[in-house]
Amino acid sequence: MTVDTITETSQYLTFKIDDEFFTVNVLNVREILEYTKITKMPDAPRFMRGIINVRGSVIPVIDLRLKFGMEPTVAKSSTRIIVMEIERKGGNLVIGALADAVKEVIEITPEGIEPPPDVGTRWKKDYILGVGQYNDEFIMLLDINKLFSISELTSLGQSPVPDANEEGGAGGGE
Repeated sequence: MTVDTITETSQYLTFKIDDEFFTVNVLNVREILEYTKITKMPDAPRFMRGIINVRGSVIPVIDLRLKFGMEPTVAKSSTRIIVMEIERKGGNLVIGALADAVKEVIEITPEGIEPPPDVGTRWKKDYILGVGQYNDEFIMLLDINKLFSISELTSLGQSPVPDANEEGGAGGGE
């Protein structure tokens, strides 16, 4: 998706990481949770803080600060976990993302979104869909489908189903 493909006014959830405002399309947001205990996972990528239980479902939680090359999130009363769906081949992946604070849902028109600048941003341009404005501040519209590589998404999601010919695969006789 690019700025040029945004043709309708959409609603976006605004949140803060450090002193910067970010947004994600509300269609990708399932819910917002208060910070809770996160269970660490061995051998997880550095940006993955662990897992949480959301009504019986195991949800991986990532730290956007670490993903952006910053210091890890330090939980405060304003820290939230944004539970989102990321499109990937084979179905959607549900993840939680740590945010320093969640602000509000806003509407942004296509005319209010500019392409990300080629220089002058500390964020990897591939992660940024565009730049808008929020209360006289610039906000970065995150492209959550590009925020993680295929290998990173695979490491966060369920393991692929083993091939029937592989040891332990489905359909193999005993």
